[in-house]
Amino acid sequence: MYDVVIVGAGPTGLWLAGELRLGGASVVVLETRPERDENSKALTIHPRTLEVLDCRGVVEPFLAEGLRIPNGHFGGLPDRMDFSVLDTPYPFTLALPQARTEELLQHRAVELGAVIRRGCRVIGMAPSGVELAGGEVVAGRYVVGCDGTRSTVREAAGIDFPGTDATTWGWLGDVVLDSPPGRGFANVAGPRGGLMVVPLPGGVHRIVGGDPGGGRRGELTFDELRTTVRAIAGTDYGMRDPMWLSRFGNATRQAAVYRSGAVLLAGDAAHMHFPTGGVGMNVGIQDAHNLGWKLAAVVTGRADDALLDTYHAERHPVGADLLRHTRAQTALMTAYSPEGQALRAVVSGLIASAPDMSRELAERLSGLDVAYATGRRVPEQRLPDGGTLFARLRGGGHVETEAGLVRPDGHLA
Repeated sequence: MYDVVIVGAGPTGLWLAGELRLGGASVVVLETRPERDENSKALTIHPRTLEVLDCRGVVEPFLAEGLRIPNGHFGGLPDRMDFSVLDTPYPFTLALPQARTEELLQHRAVELGAVIRRGCRVIGMAPSGVELAGGEVVAGRYVVGCDGTRSTVREAAGIDFPGTDATTWGWLGDVVLDSPPGRGFANVAGPRGGLMVVPLPGGVHRIVGGDPGGGRRGELTFDELRTTVRAIAGTDYGMRDPMWLSRFGNATRQAAVYRSGAVLLAGDAAHMHFPTGGVGMNVGIQDAHNLGWKLAAVVTGRADDALLDTYHAERHPVGADLLRHTRAQTALMTAYSPEGQALRAVVSGLIASAPDMSRELAERLSGLDVAYATGRRVPEQRLPDGGTLFARLRGGGHVETEAGLVRPDGHLA
């Protein structure tokens, strides 16, 4: 029997596996996909997540490969928010395809001793663990569902997932551009729709956006993408050789509880939303970071089981706020009417003219605004012995500083 069975080998599940092993727990990760998906839903790593990676000493490979972008956007508005003013050693977002992020996180988890089993489809819960297609039972004292918005674990545990269904749909295409925009980036918006162009490694660009025909569903074709982009931007940027085409909706839901006895949820299994701002993967990894040290402490006998209740208490409000601001951004991104365009112009002007507002939105997007009731977030600092807080946190556990006891997720206890 394992201490913990994790269902889902995405970024959330893989980071959680590494955290559990760092804390001395035995762990197996079960993944339906026989191989990692080379298509990357997520692309952006935010400052708070970079701090999380740093506190475990694994940030350097990400920094070496990712593209640093010194600003962000709210609802696709043209006035990009300056991240350089943020109180963090990483005042930028990092563009790195999710496929590579998963590869790096899996390497860490395996190196720490986690067992990764691919091609294992979980069909339900067992009295102590989960049941796989074919009848095998994988036993564990605790089960964590990191298995996405259609979570089998969440459904089998009977955890409600209230929210709203999709009313609009966006689209994306990873393509080669013969005539890319200047510096590789573009942000175009108007009554015909909006889109953003972002460079990816390997000479590929991602074009992501929406248009007034956003009620369309079904498979996105390359001809449809090219026609829609041309209508919005006046050019198709010479796009060719599509690598991946996808459509996504704005269904928005959150698990009623993140813990039900020996079953816990993290990442997309706990919250789903329109992927504006690239926050989803980041919040999932931060869920895992909050849960990992607590669950490891419980299964190894260093803490009482009641510690796990603080996971819901601390992370459920973060998920609720995530849903609020992604809904707000969706409203701005899909405001195609004359009234909607006027609203976008007013909000854009406010952001441009109010540094405090711009900074607050940037802190929300980056995850740096999170503060739990148990203590404020402690920014990176150089300690009296010449080391740094992040470096000291790499071994797990707590760190004693002049400010007080700092938890592994960078908050005062």
